[in-house]
Amino acid sequence: MDSGGKVFIVGAGPGDPELLTLKGARLLKEADLVIYAGSLVNEKILEICGEGCKKVNSLYLSLEKQAEMMNEAVRSGLSVVRLHTGDPCLYGAISEQIGLLSGLGVECEIVPGVSSFQGAAARLGIEYTIPGGTQTLICTRAAGRTPVPDSEDLKGLASHGASLVLFLSAEMAGLSAEKCLSAGLPGETPAAWIYRATWDDERICVTTLEDLSRSMTEAGITNHALIIIGECLKRDPSSRSMLYSHGFEGGRA
Repeated sequence: MDSGGKVFIVGAGPGDPELLTLKGARLLKEADLVIYAGSLVNEKILEICGEGCKKVNSLYLSLEKQAEMMNEAVRSGLSVVRLHTGDPCLYGAISEQIGLLSGLGVECEIVPGVSSFQGAAARLGIEYTIPGGTQTLICTRAAGRTPVPDSEDLKGLASHGASLVLFLSAEMAGLSAEKCLSAGLPGETPAAWIYRATWDDERICVTTLEDLSRSMTEAGITNHALIIIGECLKRDPSSRSMLYSHGFEGGRA
């Protein structure tokens, strides 16, 4: 059993409680204090916590107050989990939390989780890397309240023709589509949006780049949705990787 003395930053996965890792589930069962990311974490996951666990919604706390609570708990010998949606290393804003806690002398351990981009691919039944096609996946976001470096502007990234996953960009779907089109992607390029992937109220739409914004507007989708753009959304049964080629002598998975 892990002792107290540190804060465990745990990825809760995309929504489905069964996609939580075994280690994440064990730490929640052992936790005395769990600070979780508001409506982004499925409350069914919190049911894993022990009877005496204190569960606190981070929505109502400043970063400094969160760090203060976690520091006090750790100093008291309690087991502490900071529960994030998806995988905390992607758009989890964990670096500033770790920095604050480190300044207080508190060690952190990151426990990975299944990211929403992985949950979305599973629900869509796709592979982002295509045999004979793109071997690259770009995870990014449209520039909004949080800026994006000029060198990572979506128009430039889209010009590579790689599979694209846009986080935190549902409100800017129209602008995002325009940037992709201006990069030279055809209007009929496959595109999809998936709202709350793997949750009970999940919604999915596969469309085209030119119709992406309209379909999201008509569905009233403005948040909690991933956008996926690229040929990866096409299912081509004739496409075969070298891994399973008869002439490939390497190991087969």
